[in-house]
Amino acid sequence: MVLQPGNVRGGDVRFARQVVLGRWFMAFASMLILSVSGATLIFGMYSKELKSSLGYDQRTLNTLAFFKDLGYNVGILAGLINEVTPPWFGLAIGAALNLGGYLMIYLAVEGRTARPPVWLMCIYICVGTNSQSFTNTCALVTCVKNFPESRGIVLGLLKSFTGLSGAIFAQIYLAIYGDDAKSLVLLIAWLPVVVSALFGHTIRIMPYPSRGDSGSGKSSAATTTNQAFFHFLYISIALAAYLLAMIVVQKQTSFSRAAYAASAVALLLLLFLPLVVVVKQEYRILKEVEESLREPPTVTVEEPSALQMAAAPGQSTAIEEAEAEEAKQQPSSSSSCLGSCLKNMFSPPARGEDYTILQALVSVDMLLLFLATICGAGATLTAIDNMGQIGQSLGYPANTVNTFVSLISIWNYAGRVASGFASEILLSRYGFPRPLMITAVLLLSCAGHLLIAFGVPQSLYAASVVVGFCFGALWPLVYAIISEVFGLKYYSTLYNFGTAASPIGAYLLNVRVAGYLYDVEAAKQHGGTLAGGDKTCIGVQCFKKSFLIITAATAVGVLVSLVLVWRTRSFYEGDIYAKFRDDGAAAAKDLLASGDSAPAAGKPRKDEDAAESTADEVHAGPEVGGEAHVHAE
Repeated sequence: MVLQPGNVRGGDVRFARQVVLGRWFMAFASMLILSVSGATLIFGMYSKELKSSLGYDQRTLNTLAFFKDLGYNVGILAGLINEVTPPWFGLAIGAALNLGGYLMIYLAVEGRTARPPVWLMCIYICVGTNSQSFTNTCALVTCVKNFPESRGIVLGLLKSFTGLSGAIFAQIYLAIYGDDAKSLVLLIAWLPVVVSALFGHTIRIMPYPSRGDSGSGKSSAATTTNQAFFHFLYISIALAAYLLAMIVVQKQTSFSRAAYAASAVALLLLLFLPLVVVVKQEYRILKEVEESLREPPTVTVEEPSALQMAAAPGQSTAIEEAEAEEAKQQPSSSSSCLGSCLKNMFSPPARGEDYTILQALVSVDMLLLFLATICGAGATLTAIDNMGQIGQSLGYPANTVNTFVSLISIWNYAGRVASGFASEILLSRYGFPRPLMITAVLLLSCAGHLLIAFGVPQSLYAASVVVGFCFGALWPLVYAIISEVFGLKYYSTLYNFGTAASPIGAYLLNVRVAGYLYDVEAAKQHGGTLAGGDKTCIGVQCFKKSFLIITAATAVGVLVSLVLVWRTRSFYEGDIYAKFRDDGAAAAKDLLASGDSAPAAGKPRKDEDAAESTADEVHAGPEVGGEAHVHAE
């Protein structure tokens, strides 16, 4: 067969359309969207400009930081909207909120609008950061639904790109605007909007193709999928290593605008490198479809057996009687539903079973986990939000403060990846409980807080690494413990409840402790008052007392987590995933028992289903190739 040039071009166009409309390009687009969705982590890079331009004291600045965290962590509205609308609609709402909130902050900082009151600035930053809950929900949840067999890997990978976003923002803003912190706010306002506009339409839920199982317990398709995601992971590690190298080099040498531009170009090449994996996966899928279409379709006709036909009238009568009985009991059951829920609220099932929402919320285990998270997340978030003022008070130059924020972003990424993979390996191989991992993370974070408290010379580099790693490592552990102890039935609601610990801890430790004590020390340095004058505090004493208190609070979190370890020790000593394997084995046994009437026909049908599912994965029909391939059954 001789291929004509027109056929080759037509095939290339169809393959390009397959790539863009495919599941793997959707995963790549989700990575890009989430890589610019972590602006909350770089608040320390422009907080100094907010403070000086608007005349804020430290407590007011920390109040803004609290509303920043509140907007980022309150994602209930985003979840509800995503339930009833396509993902692109939620991404569009998030882009509008991001542009509106951060653009108003930029105009206020630049003095192009009248100085807004504090409450209005709190609304601006809360609206701007709430946009990130829309991008997280719409992109991440959609990607998980499109790859259900690899959901754990998908979550860890995509959240790691969110962790890198702070360092990505820093490199791009240096290349475009130079060392101008006010323009960084402008970059945060427009860059996520552009990325969502370019790639948001590709984020959609696609039917996941059913795969034939080889009987080994894991399908070959799932293995291939995991291999592709590991390739994405290797690229993300290379990206993190490049960002870390750029931070070190830019610290040691003076970069020109052209050098910053060249480093940003290299960064963009690494961000788009996953496209190679996407094209490779789609080409493999195309070849599988072509192979399956060369085989003749298998026609399988199943007829009900005589025994099934004889049992049908009796079954129909039984079903009708059950429905009638259920209809009689429905009014009484609905009237007693509330009473039953309240009655069972304090009678939870065994750990690992599905708790109701009320049972989980009043559980001692949830209370302990929530308190430990308040101490751990609140303390590390306080350090992250105040990193700009900490560096300034200890005499570090402005470009070095940006280095600290970038280090936090990179090690936040490392913490998310390391805690997810390491905790799973330690748990499965050695029975190491996840709550004890939280204890270790909180102990490590105490070292970072003490380095900040005592202001050891040049120690802020190590402190930013420790704080960033611990902040990133904490969250995968918290989310995993919630799913393991309280079950998966109401996991989406309980997941958001765990997230709420972060702004609570930040308000208590950041606003009420760090902000207040900083202003007290600054007032001592400026004649006992901060009214109408310089509100900057210089010296180790500015944050010493607050971070000693924060270290003590983290130590309390360590003790609380040890109580949780003791309470759940018998649960984690057992096989916590046995329930899922038993359920799967029971389902397989039932399937075999119901399907033993036609064993000979099983294999042809299985082969045909595999071919159909592969064709579906390339959007069989006019979606990609322009032809609809019909398999008779």
